[in-house]
Amino acid sequence: MRVELHDDHLRVVAPDHHADFHLRWLRHNCDVDRHPATGERTVESAELPDELAVADAAIDDGALRVTWVHDGRVSRYPLAWLAQHAYAAERAAVPRPPPDVAAIELDGSAGPASVAGDLLARVAERGAALVRRETASPESETEAWIAALEGRGLGLVGTHFGRIEDLRTDNTTNANTDQLGYTDAAIELHTDQPFLDEPPRYQLLQGIRAADRGGDTTLADGEAAYRYLASLDGEAADLLAATPVRFHRRQRAFEREVIAPIVEVRGGRVRVRSSYFTVAPYRLPFERMTAWYRAHDRFVRLLRDPRHHYAFRIRPGDALLYDNRRMLHGRTAFAGARWVRGVYFDDPR
Repeated sequence: MRVELHDDHLRVVAPDHHADFHLRWLRHNCDVDRHPATGERTVESAELPDELAVADAAIDDGALRVTWVHDGRVSRYPLAWLAQHAYAAERAAVPRPPPDVAAIELDGSAGPASVAGDLLARVAERGAALVRRETASPESETEAWIAALEGRGLGLVGTHFGRIEDLRTDNTTNANTDQLGYTDAAIELHTDQPFLDEPPRYQLLQGIRAADRGGDTTLADGEAAYRYLASLDGEAADLLAATPVRFHRRQRAFEREVIAPIVEVRGGRVRVRSSYFTVAPYRLPFERMTAWYRAHDRFVRLLRDPRHHYAFRIRPGDALLYDNRRMLHGRTAFAGARWVRGVYFDDPR
C-alpha cells in the first residue's frame, strides 16, 4: 500500500482499491485527541488551524501514519478504521490543468496555409496551439495567417482597437490604446473582451519582435481548472456559475459593460469570462459576499498556480492561437521594443 499527498487531502492506495481523506477530516479524527479512559473525542474541529499541511505520510504496521507541519504531531489511523469510515472510496480524481508546452507546439516551417488545419485541431483538443516558425520578416505574414484561418471558416472580428492590434509601447496605429496591453507592465491571467455580450472565440498572437528582457507568455486552461475545482469544492464551483458580475471597460473613447457569470456551462462545455482589471466592484447581498470571495479566490489561485501553466516566449515568426472562452492568458513585464500582433476570430457563421 502507498499514500499520495495532495493539496488538501491524501489518497490511501491499495492494489485493488483506494480512498481519499481530507486533511482536516484526518486531523479532526486524530487518535491523540481522545480521552484516555473513555475514548471520546476531546477537540472540536473549529479549534484546528485554518490551513493544515502534512510533512510526511506513510503506511506503517497496519495504520496510516501522518506527521503534521504546524505542530509536528504524529497521528495514526488503523487501516481497518479508515475502511469503516471511508467517505470517498474509489473516488475518480479529476486531473489538474495541464502544463506541458510540448503538447501545444506545432512545426510551422511549411507556412500558415499548410499548418492551419493542424492548428485548429490542436486548439479544439488543447485550447491553444503554438506554431514555431522562423521567418525574416514576420510582419509581412500577418495577412497570410488571416487568410489561412479564414480559409478554414473562421471570421475575423474587428474590435474597438481595430482590425489588427499592434501590441507595442510605441503604438501609433490602433485606436483606444489606453489599456495595459500597450504598456510594458506584467498582465496576469485573463480572458479578452469580457465586457462584450459574446467575446470573440479565438485570438491569434503573432510574434514580430522580441523584448530585450521578459515578456514571456502564460496560458492556463480555465475549463480544466473549473472541472478540477468542481471535483474538490462543488459549492465554490456552483457559486461561480450561478453568480452574475459586472464587467466594465471605460477608456477615453470607448465604454462598454455586460453582466454575466465568470463561468458558464453550456452543452457540457465550460466557458470562462475573467478579467481582474475590467471587473466592476461586486454588488452582492452582504450575507453572500464572503462565500463569493472564497469561491472566486480559490478558482483564481488554481489558475495562477505555476503547476498549471503553459509558459513560453513567443519568438519572432511564431503564432499562437487560443480559445478565448476557455483559456486565460497573461505575460510577464518586459523591457525593450517587444511587438506582438493580435487578431480576433469567431466560429464559422
